[in-house]
Amino acid sequence: MRNALWKMPARAQARAVRTGEVSAVELVDAHLARIAEVNPAVNAVTQLLAEQSRGEAAEIDRRRAAGAELGPLAGVPFTVKETTAIEGVPTTYGAKRLRDSVARSDAPPVARLRAAGGIPVGHSNMPTLILAGVHTRSELFGDTANPWSSAVTPGGTSGGDGAAVASGMAALGLGNDSGGSVRIPASFCGVAGLKPTYGRFAADHRIGPDDPSLAAQVLVVDGPLARTVDDLRLAYEVLAGADPRDPRAVPVPPYGDPLERPLKVAMVTDPGGRGVHPTVRKAVESAADALRDAGYEVSEVADVPRLGDALDTYGRMTLTEFATTWPLVRPLLGESGHRYVEMGMARSGPVELPDYLRLTGVRMGIQRDWAAFLDMYPLVLGPVFTEPPFAPGEEVRDEESHQRVQHAMRLCTATSFVGVPAVAVPTGVVAGLPYGVQLIGRSYREDLCLEAAEEVERRLGVHTPIDPRP
Repeated sequence: MRNALWKMPARAQARAVRTGEVSAVELVDAHLARIAEVNPAVNAVTQLLAEQSRGEAAEIDRRRAAGAELGPLAGVPFTVKETTAIEGVPTTYGAKRLRDSVARSDAPPVARLRAAGGIPVGHSNMPTLILAGVHTRSELFGDTANPWSSAVTPGGTSGGDGAAVASGMAALGLGNDSGGSVRIPASFCGVAGLKPTYGRFAADHRIGPDDPSLAAQVLVVDGPLARTVDDLRLAYEVLAGADPRDPRAVPVPPYGDPLERPLKVAMVTDPGGRGVHPTVRKAVESAADALRDAGYEVSEVADVPRLGDALDTYGRMTLTEFATTWPLVRPLLGESGHRYVEMGMARSGPVELPDYLRLTGVRMGIQRDWAAFLDMYPLVLGPVFTEPPFAPGEEVRDEESHQRVQHAMRLCTATSFVGVPAVAVPTGVVAGLPYGVQLIGRSYREDLCLEAAEEVERRLGVHTPIDPRP
């Protein structure tokens, strides 16, 4: 079994450490060996914390030997996106000018995972400053390869975590999502990912001492990636809850009241009617069949509420905020890292203050309409990305490619704007590449999304870990 420790689900890894079947040091060493084997080809782990992780594992083993009760993630290795602070380690955002920005303390989600016994084995790659694109390529660390095929991107912006988890370098990844940045890498890399409700997990997204502006406050949420939905649930239970360091986080119970069964699911295959690839449509239909087999009442609907309004308002609000600091941020992005944002600005430029204030009210109206829709349908089933995985850097090749990628991620963008939870879950492998869907739920009902995703997974399978392919 020791030769296959890195292949085990996170829950099984923690159980083996708690029972003494394996030591935490053995578990960490197995993952460090796997990183040494495959990371040169994948380039997902950026700052490896080999000695630090071994030291933390040894402490867990000492505590177990002394009879202490170990946490639910005892000894489980996880990666942390370069946006998120690990005490004593630079939080670089993939930018050369931030390479020496050593974190003074763990960010709240890292602290929670560590308190539960999890062990950070390294930072993971991302697009520079999250702004350089959807493909995971940073100025500081270069490109991350999709372990299924280097011809396609692992997605982003949490692509380092998606690739690391899919290839067995870590059992869990900690990313964040403001428009698909957990769900897209999960789908492209064949793993599961959770975007929680705004306010579900405590977080700290500051770069320096100042708090970010409104869009970054309400859109960006941290979320885990895992190879199984059960492991996603395990991470969710650890991460959920309030924290005085984050006034946005609320003490809502992680599991809500039971709902009347059969649970109604609204299936949308082509959000906004802008086109969907046949393979993606088939993935959504396969997930729908799995849910029907599990007893859900799945009905195809024409569309989700006010998709066009959500996309337009999201773009105008975020790009208006980018514009205020763009002269300072642009030089940090390195060569050509500015293209992705500037293409967006050219199409949906910043607005004046009166219009921005009006848009904050539009957002509330869109949220209200979504709440009414989710009152009828507690779950929505739809695509993560309406096209197959694309070539690295395709989103900044030209204006047409940029717009095509933006359109393909439209359901992710809209649901981030609304603030509702979603779970991405794989549905299968077609022509050597994984595909997946997302299950979107009512605010603070991640439990319903996870439950439904588990039923899809139970019927359509788990497809990782894998050995990297050319």
